[in-house]
Amino acid sequence: MAKIALVTGANKGIGFEVSRALGEAGFTVLLGARDAARGEEAAAKLRAEALDVRFVHADLEHAYETSTALVEKISKEFGHLDVLVNNAGVADMTGADSSASTASIDAIKRIFNTNFFGTVEFTQPLLPLLKASPAARIVNVSSGLGSLEINTNPDSPFYGVKPLGYNASKAALNMFTVNLAWELRDTKAKVNSVCPGYVATDLNNHSGPGTAADGAIAIAKYAQIGEDGPTAGFFHKDGAYGW
Repeated sequence: MAKIALVTGANKGIGFEVSRALGEAGFTVLLGARDAARGEEAAAKLRAEALDVRFVHADLEHAYETSTALVEKISKEFGHLDVLVNNAGVADMTGADSSASTASIDAIKRIFNTNFFGTVEFTQPLLPLLKASPAARIVNVSSGLGSLEINTNPDSPFYGVKPLGYNASKAALNMFTVNLAWELRDTKAKVNSVCPGYVATDLNNHSGPGTAADGAIAIAKYAQIGEDGPTAGFFHKDGAYGW
């Protein structure tokens, strides 16, 4: 049975590199993107590397509609889904998402609509297809900034990084990971949050010191963990984070 992976936000950056890594691992990769032209172009680049990568429309601003359309498509073509990488996410680099006392409520809502509400709404319709897999893996791409432990640790290099909307949205996403893993505890499915690390992407105006390929390492790893691998955890390429 062919192994099928769906990666959201995958026409560039970390999602693109995750798609490449899973394609190299033998998956048929459904490369999800909002923009069809950019998604088709990205998928074509990876097909040129002899990888089985196919563009699919995935827009977290219209999460339910695109997810249910994908359910129909995947059901007809494959009958199951082995891996879901919820990579699509947003940040606000304009300054509107700032400290707890000044952050724009509109900015917070925009961030949550994608990073949390959109991700949950996109994932839920896909769960029957994931349950049809012999060993489903769900990776929610989070951030160390969503860790309450890091946010309260003065020794952390990120202690002073406090954009309320982004940090809170990733903390909420981590709760989705824990709750969904609990719900699937009697199945062979595994659900984990993974932080790609501080890597250069459009999300942070390419300010990170790492590359997008660096950011894909842990995500691709936890998308492929074996039966003895963890679930309900929060990981990065060098280990685990506290919640």
